[in-house]
Amino acid sequence: MPTHIELVTLIVAEYDPAIAFFVDVLGFKLVEDSPASTNDGRAKRWVVVRPPNATTGLLLARADGAEQVAAVGDQNTGRLGFFLRVDDFSVSYERMQRAGVTFLTTPRDEPYGRVVVFRDIAGNKWDLLGPRRSA
Repeated sequence: MPTHIELVTLIVAEYDPAIAFFVDVLGFKLVEDSPASTNDGRAKRWVVVRPPNATTGLLLARADGAEQVAAVGDQNTGRLGFFLRVDDFSVSYERMQRAGVTFLTTPRDEPYGRVVVFRDIAGNKWDLLGPRRSA
């Protein structure tokens, strides 16, 4: 099996609203939602979402403690830190608009494709990326 990044942790305020955002709004698949324990034995959940046909997923981790609560929505200290590549930019963008996603820019064409910046449920900045529009 080739080496790949399997999961990236995304700190969220609560599990269920985050699951709803990634599954219902962005179209990810809920891969796992299992009971688990913290290192010191407290209850938590192991929640993994993944875009369809993707190898890498997000581990949605509920903030635990003041430092993690402060990081919700600012995991990249204000920088854009996540990139979601889609096959049909227009369909994805329109679906996200209807769902009330906050967009920080208007769609534009770049050498690497069509792009617009949005915020996830926690406030983190993402690029929605699609193919360049044909001329």
